[in-house]
Amino acid sequence: MAIFKYPFWVLYRIWFYILVAIPIIVLFPVLLLSISREKWYPYFFRLARIWAKFILIGMGFNYKILREETPDRKKSYMFVANHTSMTDIMLMLVSVKNPFVFVGKKELAKIPLFGFFYKRTCILVDRSSVKSRQAVFLRAQRRLKQGLSICIFPEGGVPDEAIVLDTFKDGAFRLAINHKIPVVPITFYDNKKRFSYTFFSGGPGRMLAKIHLFFTTESLTIDDTKTLNAEVREVIEDELCKNLKSV
Repeated sequence: MAIFKYPFWVLYRIWFYILVAIPIIVLFPVLLLSISREKWYPYFFRLARIWAKFILIGMGFNYKILREETPDRKKSYMFVANHTSMTDIMLMLVSVKNPFVFVGKKELAKIPLFGFFYKRTCILVDRSSVKSRQAVFLRAQRRLKQGLSICIFPEGGVPDEAIVLDTFKDGAFRLAINHKIPVVPITFYDNKKRFSYTFFSGGPGRMLAKIHLFFTTESLTIDDTKTLNAEVREVIEDELCKNLKSV
């Protein structure tokens, strides 16, 4: 039986990259126009959501979004979620309708086609550079002033397969407190199972996300960063652990 699984996994990975590329190639002129001015970013975001849905459906992922609270379309937020898969970007895009900007590692800018738009629309960070991390705050501030939201995967990378949830970095929470925007915890339950960074793994099936109750930052100061970090992480970790027990 295993002899049939390995060719499937190889073809499944190839199919993923084909699905990533097709909408970008077809919509390239429109996408290019939508990023030509920063104020047109919401139009790019709508196209990105269509791209994300195309990939998830094409991969056979039956995605569903649960909401304990719904973001106000007229407000800015800090969206944070656990990070386990390349599909986290797509599921985040379909989970949230508020136009947001990803803060992500600069290495993804090297991916053909995808990287071209990634580096022109996202806030890139070199985690080995203090100067780069500081620049993130300035770029995020400009985006928030434009009425956009920010999305950060606070683990700072994809943890080892055996780790349910890694330690959270403080950046997202410090930024949220500085700008007095709510933090929105989001749990991705199945992404690791569906399409993890382990090559010979994954397959079609359920992909569930949950938007939890928001954490307000209006009354918080920078001294509350660690506490906010721990409280948000606890919400996501508890949800992941409950899901593991029910499987």
